[in-house]
Amino acid sequence: MKVAIIGAGFAGLTTARHLRDFGHDVTVFEKVHDVGGVWSTTRLYPGVSTQNGKDTYCLSDYPMPKHYPEWPSGRQVQEYLNAYAEAFGLKPLIRLSTPVTQARQGADGRWTVSFCPPDGQERSDSFDFLTICNGIFSAPAVPDFAGAAAFRAAGGLICHSSEFLDLEAARGKHVVVVGYGKSSCDIAVGLADAAASMTVVARELIWKMPKKLANVLNYKYLFLTRMGEGLFPYITLKGVEKFLHGIGRPVRNSMLGSVQAVITRQLRLKRRGALPRGSFERIARSTVSLVTDGFFDRVEAGRITIKRDTAIAELRVEEGRRYAVLATGERIPADIVVCGTGWRQEVPFLEPALQARIMDGRGNFRLYRCILPVGVRNLAFNGYNSSFFSPLSAEMGALWIAAHLGGALNLPSEVAQGGATDRRLAWMEARTEGKHARGTNIIPFSMHQIDELLEDMGLPIGPLQRFKEWQLPVNPGDYARVAKALHRRLAMGR
Repeated sequence: MKVAIIGAGFAGLTTARHLRDFGHDVTVFEKVHDVGGVWSTTRLYPGVSTQNGKDTYCLSDYPMPKHYPEWPSGRQVQEYLNAYAEAFGLKPLIRLSTPVTQARQGADGRWTVSFCPPDGQERSDSFDFLTICNGIFSAPAVPDFAGAAAFRAAGGLICHSSEFLDLEAARGKHVVVVGYGKSSCDIAVGLADAAASMTVVARELIWKMPKKLANVLNYKYLFLTRMGEGLFPYITLKGVEKFLHGIGRPVRNSMLGSVQAVITRQLRLKRRGALPRGSFERIARSTVSLVTDGFFDRVEAGRITIKRDTAIAELRVEEGRRYAVLATGERIPADIVVCGTGWRQEVPFLEPALQARIMDGRGNFRLYRCILPVGVRNLAFNGYNSSFFSPLSAEMGALWIAAHLGGALNLPSEVAQGGATDRRLAWMEARTEGKHARGTNIIPFSMHQIDELLEDMGLPIGPLQRFKEWQLPVNPGDYARVAKALHRRLAMGR
């Protein structure tokens, strides 16, 4: 088939590679000048790095370089993805600096994709199948602050964390960072030493996980294992998980309580006024955020000030000075406002009528297995799931799509797919208190989702590997067999 892929991040690149290897004619459209997606050089704010160590944040048959640190920088991840594209001959398939302006499906199910190449002359091409890999971090979400226009007119800057790329622009300025997630804390640390002042304004403090618990145990041994996933109740419970959330619940509660106590002491959260409300179990509500190196040290040293349980009510300019006025009425100096306020999941190149078909009434993406839009043919999504193991999840998603195109999936009826998808969305919304990124948040159930894809392909992991992953962090290299096994199966089918 002739396949168009939108986006050249982890999902786009691995989808291009595997669909090409299964004999499809692939074209990748990427709107910026380099590969990487969220790791593109156009998004690398000061201090950005991975949350996973390099041994778990990689593709199955292409480990990160040995000389990389355990937690690679954003630039190193981009270089890794660029090297992956080179190593597997993907560069000729990719059209860089070529945004897709429209993807329209005809009555025959084929797609007309309109795009704008670097020469500025819009063109169109026809494809049999479309895979959308622009990711869940596609459009920065920046609040519309009262007084923003006057603030900007007076020389103030308001931007998303992914858009603030120049450290020197913060030198000697009063910086306010909005939010308490990973990007907010990363950029607060990245700019704190250059800024005249650094204030973090957080509507809610979330629990954060140290990279090493008690400064000894790497967090991956707790949360990047199947045991770590099993501590939180999945949509269906079976085996050991059924025990942990049944008669074994006291054991499970004791484990989480012990982790909460250690973190509270280790980070001195009470003394620093940074103890979140609610139990540590809420860390799995929407995402697990690691502590940014040096963040709490700078809080204690007075280089970073946290304003908790509040928000910016207004931006104000008085006598040539710029301020952020908080909901509490407090006024703080503000020359730059950096918003770590999340993202919007958007597919603006699809017609409104089609968008309505792939979403439910609340704007959630209605995707079976986080990939297949129910009732829409010749269309798939990949990378539309926030995961601890994003590269591996994207790779297994790419192989699932290849199996689907090769007729090697035994999928339920559309009615059954829709019912399963709607039940999953309702569960996700309740579990995350509405913070489920329009139905794309699967953390902390990354391996559960991968298991479902493998079972659909008839290629589940064996009991020995499952037992190992209950005790030790998941090794993406153990999944390199999946592509080989699928190639054998499709070849036998032919």
